[in-house]
Amino acid sequence: MPFGINETMGQYSELFMLLAAGTYTVAFIAFAWDLAKSSKALRAVDLKAAQAGAAVKVPVAAGVGAGSAEARLDGPAGRAERPSSSTAKANAAGSGGVVTADGDMKYAAERRVPARVAVALTTLAVLIHGAGVVTRALGAGRVPWGNMYEFLTTGAFLVAAVFLVSLIRRDLRFLGTFVVGLVIIMLVAASVAFWTPVGHLVPALQSYWLLIHVSIAVLSSSLFTLTFAMSALQLVQSHRQKTVAAGGTDKLGFMRLVPSALSLENLSYRINAIAFIGWTFTLMFGAIWAEKAWGRFWGWDTKEVWTFVIWVVYAGYLHARATRGWTGTRAAWLSIVGYVCVVFNFTIVNQFFNGLHSYSGL
Repeated sequence: MPFGINETMGQYSELFMLLAAGTYTVAFIAFAWDLAKSSKALRAVDLKAAQAGAAVKVPVAAGVGAGSAEARLDGPAGRAERPSSSTAKANAAGSGGVVTADGDMKYAAERRVPARVAVALTTLAVLIHGAGVVTRALGAGRVPWGNMYEFLTTGAFLVAAVFLVSLIRRDLRFLGTFVVGLVIIMLVAASVAFWTPVGHLVPALQSYWLLIHVSIAVLSSSLFTLTFAMSALQLVQSHRQKTVAAGGTDKLGFMRLVPSALSLENLSYRINAIAFIGWTFTLMFGAIWAEKAWGRFWGWDTKEVWTFVIWVVYAGYLHARATRGWTGTRAAWLSIVGYVCVVFNFTIVNQFFNGLHSYSGL
């Protein structure tokens, strides 16, 4: 493709990215509005019940009582199951129609208009974002993940897309504010700190292994981003549950729309297991590509070492939670440490460590 056309497609890509960022921002506001509005409705129910001396009490942790199995955060993984969606519907009857999240994270019959608007806006943003990724690929004449800017914009697209796909089966709208917020941060960072004009790849990247190795790395990183958001919410929900169980004041009413800490932990564990498999293939295919490009499978390059460090951290997380009883906040913190390593590998290692993997494009 002629250079002039390449440059034009690159400009279209940047325009689409800007429009996507704006649409994500409006979706973020809508998700936050949903949390605030629903929290206000739940507080009003509490106040009304207190004034009437009613026996009905809105659940402590999204459909579960403080003394239930869900409140025991350090119990064996997977043993304590959340109530079914019928329980959540029963809760709605006593909470003015505001349904809290249930253990299955299934959709209830209620219509939370701000949440539905937010999902629709996120869908529109993902479509615009996808157009930006595609036009970048057309402009570059290759897959759009040859430098940090392209890796981050494609990764942000996959984070949002995976979130929307997950909504088909699970009511994860409570994650919307946090996931869309992370996507906005990723797009802003890509445009401000890592922007790179459309260009050709360095010789070492001109291989079909770029498509295989980096695509799996991007998808795995996107899943790790989702579990990072869940683990952070798990820590907040765990603290809230313990505070309320001890008779303290519930200052985080919006967290009633979020499943209990244990439900978040269980779902995060499953997604991390899938992402870990992807990261394992990332490590394996990277070694095969290195052998074809440089004649060795492993050379202790900084990027290779940190890719392995990430693998070890998540392997330790999965092993500790499955066999050593590392549940609750310890598991959440280990998951967060793993994601911090992913971010460090992408930012600090790419920019400040010289090596054979210095492909930031900056």
